[in-house]
Amino acid sequence: MENTPFTYEIAKHREKRVIFIRFKRSPALIKQVKNWVGAKWSNTKKQWYVPDNQYYREKFGLDTKRLMPEESRLEIHEVNISAFNRFIETLELKAYSPNTIKTYRNEFGALLQILKEKKVEELDAERIRSYFLYCTKTLKLSENTLHSRINAVKFYFEQVLGREKMFIEIPRPKKPSILPKVISTRDIKKLFEVTTNLKHNTMLKLCYGMGLRVSEIVNLKITDVDSGAMQVLIESAKGKKDRYVNLPETLLEQLREYYRQYKPQKYLFEGQYGGQYSIRSAQQVFKDAMTKAKINKEIGIHGLRHSFATHLLENGTDIKFIQELLGHNDIKTTLRYTHVSTQSIKKIKSPLDTLE
Repeated sequence: MENTPFTYEIAKHREKRVIFIRFKRSPALIKQVKNWVGAKWSNTKKQWYVPDNQYYREKFGLDTKRLMPEESRLEIHEVNISAFNRFIETLELKAYSPNTIKTYRNEFGALLQILKEKKVEELDAERIRSYFLYCTKTLKLSENTLHSRINAVKFYFEQVLGREKMFIEIPRPKKPSILPKVISTRDIKKLFEVTTNLKHNTMLKLCYGMGLRVSEIVNLKITDVDSGAMQVLIESAKGKKDRYVNLPETLLEQLREYYRQYKPQKYLFEGQYGGQYSIRSAQQVFKDAMTKAKINKEIGIHGLRHSFATHLLENGTDIKFIQELLGHNDIKTTLRYTHVSTQSIKKIKSPLDTLE
């Protein structure tokens, strides 16, 4: 920030990450800081501070990248720190999503921690194969975690070091075929009825009513909603694809009322301190609603998207249209919902019932 009277320091205070604010003492500046949401005075440090979050980092012009915790960094031997940094830089240069970068970073970091002072670039295919056998037999990693770890290591050797594909011989575990979990229409109604907070209710209804991923609902901007065309732009979704979805007609008035009451500035749903609503908070909203509605089912907020697709299918919507609305590249992904839908199966009569 140009010509600001403030300087900032990110630190730990009372077991929490905070941003200390330093400035030349004056009544006007003290009043300004007091008006910042969450601002507090530390008697021990004799300084004002605010929570260390995305909103304040952007407001103060500080680095918003989420780095690995320092404790985890210290476990990587110095001989591999440069390899680790180059790995992350290459992911960022290739514009991988923040979630993929976080996953790959953690999985590659796990290898580096085990290697200790051994240089990662000196590993050959046989040593890598032994490492993955160790991950399977000793660490007993799940299929999904092992797939992510293999992909992260492949990325380093093939994309960062530019080597040929050298891991063809590494056996990959077969991913289990898990059907999407779905909430019944009766329980969906109950979920909305018990969610009395207008922001939370609107968020959950949009997730279900438009079949959105949780990352898509928190990324929605006010300008993405076109109430005239009754469409919503889902921008740079999974696979960096844009798509349009239909805005439910029954939600239009509630959406307008929500906007009047909450007055979001940029994102449709914003946090307590402004800025983008967090994925974790949205997940907690869903979890709390499930508990309040007494729906005893092991399912996350993504279940609203699964339910949207399944209920469309049961209402006779063509599978190709559902594919477009969900933003799936491959029709096979959408076809999973045909195995979940029970409407057609219920219509099938047992041969026993046809006996005279």
